This record gives sequence, C-alpha cells and structure tokens, in this order.
Amino acid sequence: MKRLLVIILAVFMMPPIAAAKQVGKVTLPDSLMAGNNKLLLNGAGFRKKLFIKVYAGGLYLMQKDTDPQKIIDADGPMAIRMHFVYDGVSSKKLIKAWNEGFNNATGGNIAPIKAEIDKFNSFFTEEAKKNDIYDIIYIPDQGVSVSMKGKLKGTIKGIEFKKAVFGIWLGEKPADKKLKKGMLGK
Repeated sequence: MKRLLVIILAVFMMPPIAAAKQVGKVTLPDSLMAGNNKLLLNGAGFRKKLFIKVYAGGLYLMQKDTDPQKIIDADGPMAIRMHFVYDGVSSKKLIKAWNEGFNNATGGNIAPIKAEIDKFNSFFTEEAKKNDIYDIIYIPDQGVSVSMKGKLKGTIKGIEFKKAVFGIWLGEKPADKKLKKGMLGK
C-alpha cells in the first residue's frame, strides 16, 4: 500500500509533459529543431484571408516570450511553421503576400534587403496544397532557411532580413492580428 502511494505521488509531482498544440484539425508539434537547438512552441493560430483559413501557424522559440519586438530583434534561433489547411494557394499569391508582408514589416523600406527578398521569393515556385508544411527557421550566423514539405529550398543570411521575415507575423502591421496574438501565446 505504501509503495502504491509513493508511485501515485511521484506521478502527480512529475512536471507536465509538453503536448502538441491542436489548431483546428491541425496538430503542431510542441518543439522543432533549429540546428542543434530545440525550440519550444510559443503559440499558434490560424492565418485567415477574409474568412478563409489558409494555414495554421506556430512560433517556436528557445524560451517562451510575449514581447513581439524583442522576438523580432533577437539574434537567437527561432522558427515559424506553416501547416496549410487551404488547398491550392498559388505561388503567385504566396509571393504577393510575402511582398506585402515585407513592405509592412519594413515600413516600406525594402531597398536594403531587396536582393534577399528576391531570393526568398524564388523559393516559392509551387502551389501550396492542403497539409503542406513550410518551416522558416533562423539560426544565428547561418541565416533564414526555408523548407517545404521537408525539403530545404535555401538559406538567406542577414539579421536585417531575419527581422523583416519575423516582422511579417509579429510586427506593427502583421499579416493577421489574431495569428500574431496566438503566436505570442495570448
């Protein structure tokens, strides 16, 4: 009896196991790897265009944070996962959305990172289909890597470009205010 009580107490005193996050019908993992760094899911939500859900998005950081500017400015490993729920987002529409996001994130001053934006946009040559997963991962001294459906498309160096990329979701004029709030865990 005493042994059973000790086991029960041990189970209740264990720290909670991090669980994956359910966003609608999409399950986002509780962690992602950025190089050798394990990133934790900070928060998640849906990216909507008008009333249509386009993708479930998750922000992954080394440790939880709710300060969007601190996250944008940080030179530490972080990632965004996009799990598409809408079937058939054309590459043209994706690039248009990226360009709008970069413009908003930089206050219209894209000239200093124009070459990086062009390279980034060149990765988006295929239509995004339902259940496609895109990972945008930043690792200091390496840059922003873009993977689609598990395949690395390329990496772009530069902290200013990294700030603009994460500013798309977390900046003053985010792509989706509710998604920003969700990614910040609010």
